[in-house]
Amino acid sequence: MPIKTIQTPHIKAPIQKTPVEGFLPIEDRHARILILGSMPGAASLAARQYYAHPQNTFWRILSLLLMFDRNAPYAIKIAAMKSAQIAVWDVLKSCIRSGSADAMIERDTQMPNDFSTFFRKHRGITHVFFNGTAAEIFFRRHALRETAAPSIRYGSLPSTSPANASLSFEEKLQAWRIILSPAQYMGTPSTTQRNPLAAQ
Repeated sequence: MPIKTIQTPHIKAPIQKTPVEGFLPIEDRHARILILGSMPGAASLAARQYYAHPQNTFWRILSLLLMFDRNAPYAIKIAAMKSAQIAVWDVLKSCIRSGSADAMIERDTQMPNDFSTFFRKHRGITHVFFNGTAAEIFFRRHALRETAAPSIRYGSLPSTSPANASLSFEEKLQAWRIILSPAQYMGTPSTTQRNPLAAQ
């Protein structure tokens, strides 16, 4: 008598949801510009460094604009940012996320950083640039209302994440050049300007 094979249905493993905690800012009391991301990805969290994913172009772009070695130790990169009066932070302090994608961040778990205190401490900041659309959305959702100041201008730049494949590296680099002359931005807290140098 033939033996019947019983096939069991394939059961997908549940997607792991991970509590994520962000970093302290790269900051200096002389900072004039603040660059905001959304939340560090898995590679950055593992390395305890901003933009540590090897395919993220953040440090490649900044090294060309500020003229430092992109392969330099992390401490040298931080020193270069401070010397250029640029602060780096993320909008979210913590959240629950599956993987590294911003789209997988659960909305009701998004906890923003304390921007009110940050801007009181850094009164010299005149421009905030968002590294990608998600950072801008999160900031508008969680922080803009309590931190809006007439003296601060906001601008949106193309994400340096490898997930943003719609622009070439050269196009991203050209868009990011605005941080060298931020006065070209005329944005307000209620009207974020798109970089006029960015590809449309």
